[in-house]
Amino acid sequence: MTALIRMRVAARQDEALDICSLDLVAVDGSALPAFSAGAHIDVHLPGGLVRQYSLCNAPGETHRYRIAVLRDAASRGGSATVHDQLQVGTVLDIGTPRNLFELAPSAPHHLLLAGGIGITPLLAMAEQLAAQGAAFTLHHATRSRERTPFVAQLAAAPFAAQVHHHFDDGAANQKLDLAATLRSAPAGSHLYVCGPTGFMEAVLAEGRAQGWDEARLHREYFAAAPMGTAGDGGFELELASSGRVIPVAADQTALAALLAAGLDIPMSCEQGVCGTCLTGVKSGVPDHRDQYLTPEERAANNQFLPCCSRASSARLVLDL
Repeated sequence: MTALIRMRVAARQDEALDICSLDLVAVDGSALPAFSAGAHIDVHLPGGLVRQYSLCNAPGETHRYRIAVLRDAASRGGSATVHDQLQVGTVLDIGTPRNLFELAPSAPHHLLLAGGIGITPLLAMAEQLAAQGAAFTLHHATRSRERTPFVAQLAAAPFAAQVHHHFDDGAANQKLDLAATLRSAPAGSHLYVCGPTGFMEAVLAEGRAQGWDEARLHREYFAAAPMGTAGDGGFELELASSGRVIPVAADQTALAALLAAGLDIPMSCEQGVCGTCLTGVKSGVPDHRDQYLTPEERAANNQFLPCCSRASSARLVLDL
């Protein structure tokens, strides 16, 4: 398991309607592990919940980690816990930063597209790229100005001229034109998108329609899209190392079956978003239901996310 760090909430600020930011510092006052733009931390919340939040402060800072959280009426309890229970002085544990959303170091230009609270990892990216003198543009699409976090911070940033806000309730000429934005990006640009699933899928679909290579399309999902489970059936998991067979019931996840069988599988989001439980597949055909693997990785069928994905074949032989 990832080592945990005992942290204290040192500052809390309302950044926009239903969005607050928290500055977390080590309880013992020590410097925190360094992180790069796009990294997130597992936050162990009161009540046993574990949630992933992107770090949005400038990479290179080791005295604090900053996260920002939207109170989401459709959440499974994490955002409500943050908003209602985490106050200045609250002590909690976090995991060390992990990065599944890295900047491409050799890209000639970086196009950052954020939807709503999806600005958090991209804010850190903008800070890192500006510090490196790299070329980038940041677009932030939100429902309204009052729901847009970090407006003042971005307006005061040295890279303010590279930031563009788009409000759904604003004038037509300031709304985000995805097709035009992607079409006008410099040749070889890499695109990074984070935000609501519908926003992200629209961005990625436009990129693919314009012929952007998949290697230049980077994304990070905050939550999995709802998926029907009425037709799910049971299947079997075989452990390649021992030949042991573990049945998975129709109403059970593969991860739950593995844990119940005594296996120590790293896990975090349990939604197929973070990639923590990624497991190798030696044979069989997974029914991929995650939002972590790329289309090419899914097609290879040599790994799957047992927290949400199932099997299209009667049995999967796992690299365990």
